Amino acid sequence: MPTSTSAPSERIVIVGGGAGGLELASRLGRAHGRQRITLVDSRPFHIWKPSLHEAAAGTLDIHQEGLSYLMLAHLNGFSFAQGRLESVDRERRLVTVDAVRDDQGEEVLPRRELGYDTLVLALGSASNFFNTPGAEAHAVTLDTTENAEQFRLTMLKAMALVDQAKVRDPSSRLDLVIVGGGATGVELAVELVEASHVVSAYGLPNFRAERDLAITLVEGAPRILSALPEKISTAATARLKELGIRVETSCRVSEVTGASVKTADGREFPAQLCMWAAGIQGPAVLRGLGLPLNKLGQIEVNERLETSDPHILALGDCCAAPWRDGRTVPARAQAAHQQAEYLAKKLGARLRHAPEPSAPYVYEDHGSLVSLGQDAGVGSLMGKLAGRGLFVSGTLARLMYMSLHLMHHKAVLGVSRTASLALARLLMRRTRPRVKLH
Repeated sequence: MPTSTSAPSERIVIVGGGAGGLELASRLGRAHGRQRITLVDSRPFHIWKPSLHEAAAGTLDIHQEGLSYLMLAHLNGFSFAQGRLESVDRERRLVTVDAVRDDQGEEVLPRRELGYDTLVLALGSASNFFNTPGAEAHAVTLDTTENAEQFRLTMLKAMALVDQAKVRDPSSRLDLVIVGGGATGVELAVELVEASHVVSAYGLPNFRAERDLAITLVEGAPRILSALPEKISTAATARLKELGIRVETSCRVSEVTGASVKTADGREFPAQLCMWAAGIQGPAVLRGLGLPLNKLGQIEVNERLETSDPHILALGDCCAAPWRDGRTVPARAQAAHQQAEYLAKKLGARLRHAPEPSAPYVYEDHGSLVSLGQDAGVGSLMGKLAGRGLFVSGTLARLMYMSLHLMHHKAVLGVSRTASLALARLLMRRTRPRVKLH
């Protein structure tokens, strides 16, 4: 039951139901109730964004993985409003949520206005094409579940076409270029190789992944995973090459066409499919709010995650929070989780009309883990012993990577429901194909 004694008129609206926004709504909802806490998201269900590369490869079914926001709202005591953020009236403290329509265009939920006393923006990020000619028109991104499903279906179709073409032309193959050697690009490349082996075994007799699928990973920096320790980058590169994935570093993309990816140094890689994972920027809707943005279109916040408007806070990938040496907090799930925890205390005090914590938010880097397939991973765990990190790899790293997903589920579902969900998914694997085939 809610424990707050604050007036019902004290309203907090959180826009964005990603890892940070959902965890914040759940924490506040459990303590203060649905009259005070409202979560807004354009979709009816929640997917942990770091797992979208698995959805794109088909090794994770978003329709099985998705958690209903209405269910989560009921369990955690907050209100949920579905719809895309259209605008914010800062003077009247109103957010406008666009109408929701079905596949036939019929209106299901009307356009609405929601009042707030405090607005928290947790909108995540969008892909940054850096004005590269043809990239937006011809490349696919992994910004949303719809993007992941679109890529999965396109990939399945392309594999089926190559399988049929092999009868007439034995040299037929599927060329895929992934632009961006960060965690998303690396994880997707490995996942696609493993998934393609399974798909061919299920009904593509002429398609052999090791022969007919050519994946090229293009990275502009001197090495992949450039934001992580070099040891991780070296191990990941070795794993990619072991799987037959071509890795091209110090390679800046100059143009994307419907059939190829061209680079600034004059090279051209054939590409029936191109996945863009080269960088992020703030969502376009932020440009109309009248708040200071950085060069990537992210909202600038101070060390307490406050914007220039005292009634608006921000967390996660959509904001640029100060860190150290003039840098901002990196766009990682662990940062969003920490920021949600910080704002839960800050806003909890605000709802109780108590003094807010004066301590600033300080990002703590606990290390990074990268999935390199169903049975492998690589990463570093940041320890406090002499300031050095612990390098982990193989099955241990993969299990630790999976535990991060479970920890997120625990924050929004609780221990018992998370355990039941994990067990149910393990059992269901025995009656379903290893990849989604439809």
